[in-house]
Amino acid sequence: MLDLLLALCLAARPDICTEHMLPAAPCPAGAEAAVRAWVADRPALRAQGWRCGTLPALEVTEVAPGLFVHPGPVEEPSPANGGDQANVGFVIGAGAVAVIDAGGSRNMGEALLTAIRARTDLPVRWLILTHMHPDHVLGAEVFAEAGARLVTHARLPDALRNRAESYAHGWEAQVGPRAWGATRVPAALASAPGALHVSPGAPLALDLGGRVLRLEAMPTAHTDNDLIVTDEATGTLWLSDLAFARHTPVLDGSVLGWLSVLEDLGSRPGARMVPGHGPVSLPWPEGLAPTRDYLSALVAETRAALAAGESMTEATRHLGAGLSGAWELFPLYNPRNATAAYKESWNGSEILFL
Repeated sequence: MLDLLLALCLAARPDICTEHMLPAAPCPAGAEAAVRAWVADRPALRAQGWRCGTLPALEVTEVAPGLFVHPGPVEEPSPANGGDQANVGFVIGAGAVAVIDAGGSRNMGEALLTAIRARTDLPVRWLILTHMHPDHVLGAEVFAEAGARLVTHARLPDALRNRAESYAHGWEAQVGPRAWGATRVPAALASAPGALHVSPGAPLALDLGGRVLRLEAMPTAHTDNDLIVTDEATGTLWLSDLAFARHTPVLDGSVLGWLSVLEDLGSRPGARMVPGHGPVSLPWPEGLAPTRDYLSALVAETRAALAAGESMTEATRHLGAGLSGAWELFPLYNPRNATAAYKESWNGSEILFL
């Protein structure tokens, strides 16, 4: 199957050009009209021509029958990786495909869709976004164009809407104009009438044809909009950033809430888990231990600092400093986590979790 591929250049930087996929456009019939309509909605881009073809596919590993995961490198976003950081993938049923997270750029979404098409012609019916962070959501538009329906935590639309501008500016500065040029924060897509939103305590089942995915919205943990996916056919729990391996955990919600969620999840049956960063799969529930142990130690150190009367400035200089272990990117993320843990424990007049 050939796609309509556009050569696009930045209007302000005509020397920066990339090729992008229009997955819902017929090729070659109707290509010119599709190109005009697509580019008209993106004034920052200029079309330099089109062709019928395919783009390179994203590398994926089949961790269970019909369940494929791409291992995002443990790196900060950069022009070299183009926003490829998170573990993303898809599940193939007898009648449809569900994508779990879309990567950190439009390029990533296109490469993931190409990987799907290399393995099945079934329709991509669902795009599940596990939480708001850019490395998981910025390829979403590709799958919406391909006809997928978005499924998110009920709080994700507001989270993306509130952060869209800062995400756009920050991510463009990190990945550079080549990767960012055709990428858009999917705030409008997540709020569109066709999107499905899952609330805590009200799980949603998606039937892919003889294969059911169970989606559950979590209380505030890694973020306030974490969604987990359980593939009942293989006993695989896709936890995304509720579990980290190698990559230092990132606290953008509640450290105590996160620990509570992990305690609840760890009692469930399962065969394997997919973390948001690190290996494509880990044994269940043992794979939870590194994240749980890091967060537990951070809480214990924060409590000790508060009991000693340390200010936030004093405490965050050393909180978690001895936890680096096998964690990568530790100097970038641990100080942020320490600050968040301290703030959560102190409301300005009262210690909250001693």
